[in-house]
Amino acid sequence: MKKITFCLSLNLSFGSLLLYVPLLAAVCLSVAQASVVHTSHSPSAITEEAFLWPKLSAKKPLLKRMGAKVFIQILKEERRLELYTEDNTGHYQLTQSYTICNYSGGLGPKTQNGDFKSPEGFYHVSPKQLNPNSHYYRAINLGFPNELDKSKGYSGNHLMIHGECKSIGCYAMTNRYMDEIYQYAESAFQHGQHEIKINIYPFRMTPQNMMRHRNNNNYLFWRQLQPAYAYFIQNSIPATVNVIDGQYVVNVEPKNQFPLWNNKSNYLFSKVK
Repeated sequence: MKKITFCLSLNLSFGSLLLYVPLLAAVCLSVAQASVVHTSHSPSAITEEAFLWPKLSAKKPLLKRMGAKVFIQILKEERRLELYTEDNTGHYQLTQSYTICNYSGGLGPKTQNGDFKSPEGFYHVSPKQLNPNSHYYRAINLGFPNELDKSKGYSGNHLMIHGECKSIGCYAMTNRYMDEIYQYAESAFQHGQHEIKINIYPFRMTPQNMMRHRNNNNYLFWRQLQPAYAYFIQNSIPATVNVIDGQYVVNVEPKNQFPLWNNKSNYLFSKVK
């Protein structure tokens, strides 16, 4: 608008050029319009910036700390699978956190075959429990039922972490995430880790969340899980968990124990879920 005002004032100053006023005004108006179009406040510029999304890189990011010992923590309510790796001090640091694509049955432990529940508790995975050729892309068998599950008569088998985002009692991931999780586990075993602990919780077991769920029928069972969660938060080292009299007990060496690390998977590579 300043350019238009300047042009009009110029026309009035030169009376002898009044014949050219229409032509000169049109030229100035065109310049002003061009200036408005190219300013950063134009509607077209705002719209373009508002919908400009960064392009995803086609290259896969390099995985951190491959070959280090692995610990996995699953949180149902938050739909998170957290993968930790051991550092050079013997402590475990969060390395990757993945969204769980699908799990079934809601909160609470799996108790019987056909209840479609995903397990909760403490599980251990050995190399033979890895299946690179699962019908669900890749799979890590949890080894359900573990010794506590068996002591309570819980039934079910072929409960896994796997790909394809489909769950009937398993923890299903996207194939991309499952590929990474599998690589971490496989690499840890190749570098000497004998077993991978997988702790599965209904939610982050903070005092606030425990209070929020205090009226749930599973509360007494969840109280058995909470000390292991707290131990890891405080020490950055997975707790040693034993089974005594049909209950989980943290960091106690009983006389007659069911050693969770000796549990044998019901999974056979020739079978599929």
